[in-house]
Amino acid sequence: MNETLKAIMERYSCRDFCGDRLADEQVQAIVEAALAAPSAMNKMPWHIVAVTNKGLIDEMDAAAIEAIGQWEDKGLYNRITERGGKIFYNAPCMVFILSDDSNFAAVDCGIATQNVALAAHGLGLGSVICAMAKIPLDGPRGSEFKKLLKFPEGYNFGMAVCIGRVNSGKPPHILDHNKATYIN
Repeated sequence: MNETLKAIMERYSCRDFCGDRLADEQVQAIVEAALAAPSAMNKMPWHIVAVTNKGLIDEMDAAAIEAIGQWEDKGLYNRITERGGKIFYNAPCMVFILSDDSNFAAVDCGIATQNVALAAHGLGLGSVICAMAKIPLDGPRGSEFKKLLKFPEGYNFGMAVCIGRVNSGKPPHILDHNKATYIN
């Protein structure tokens, strides 16, 4: 199997990072992988924000947990609590893929997100794609967090990826071949 297919098949969603800071070269390589993503008509409807400020990541994590704890449905809160009480899983790096919300931006930002996850895997790091990173951005401190993350005017949250060295891992998910149809 070639290296690209091997990376796709081996990558999994890591939910336990050791918290050690990443090398600047690793972060730069991951950002460049996002920037290299294809987009409709090459419009690149994204802005990439790489965060290695662990204090900021932890503040956003705490704000998200607080918000989820106030939801009427306690299912997600209980699940997160059982997993250690963090939605960013002690990641020392988060990459935010911000979207300009133009046509096809959601798809294009999704492609950039996958590039980030695969680049992290290719560097021997773990990652988890994290839509819940939007929760603190929509909360009472949302404007403050957006300012700290330097959101450019006209850009909104698209997706985030938590990245770091794996503390404990797991095998990738099992492929469900019932989700595919072949037409010859």
